[in-house]
Amino acid sequence: MNSYKFLLLLVVSTFIFSCKTPTDVVYFQNSKDLEKIKSTNSFTPVFKVDDVVSILVSATDMDAARPFNLMQGASLPSPSGEITATASVTSGAEPTYLIDEEGIIDFPVLGKLKIAGLTRVQIKDMLKERLKIYIKDPIVNVRLKNFKITVVGEVSRPGSFTIPNERITIIEAIGLAGDLTIMGKRGNVMVIRENDGVNTYHRIDLTSKSIFDSPVYYLAQNDVLYIEPNQAMVKSSKGRDNTIGVVLSVVSVGLAALALILR
Repeated sequence: MNSYKFLLLLVVSTFIFSCKTPTDVVYFQNSKDLEKIKSTNSFTPVFKVDDVVSILVSATDMDAARPFNLMQGASLPSPSGEITATASVTSGAEPTYLIDEEGIIDFPVLGKLKIAGLTRVQIKDMLKERLKIYIKDPIVNVRLKNFKITVVGEVSRPGSFTIPNERITIIEAIGLAGDLTIMGKRGNVMVIRENDGVNTYHRIDLTSKSIFDSPVYYLAQNDVLYIEPNQAMVKSSKGRDNTIGVVLSVVSVGLAALALILR
């Protein structure tokens, strides 16, 4: 009888300690019903070294805009408007530029332009101002081509994701990665952000609504989101696979207890 009680207690204890409580896994726990939560943060991408940027110039007179859309080489036009192009851009293609280590791109006709540290609007305004002497009412379209984020750790689908609209929240990023696994620490998620060669580490709590006020609620290009494993997962990693081990141990104990009861 003592053996039966011991085995029964062991089974119950195994189930209790292998299960996670709602406070470990539920998001935004302190939000109230119908409560309006507005993020106080806003995000506008700032262009950085090694970013790939596409810049397309257009105007009513497309012949005047063509030399500014060359993939390579164009002769310097005069302010009088006489422009002689030495190359042509492929139809439908967008000229792209890699921002070098000094934050500069080499733009057709205008030459070297420093755009690192500027927003899209600032780059557009700068280009429009410089293009006015060559083009009447220039239209400038600027896009960041390599906006991507990386999600690693305890998620269902870790990997890097390209974001076409250059705007993504941490919640959307987690959704792209298939959500956290049951072994992921929701209360201690890390966002690694690089600026000018310096990494900054931010820790956030997904179980609290305070996430909406976090400075990393909106992710920047090349951010890395790391989901740390919980303590149970860390301990299990020292041996065989945790999931299989727990299941086999619970089943074994359960069968032993059942056999003892049926005697």
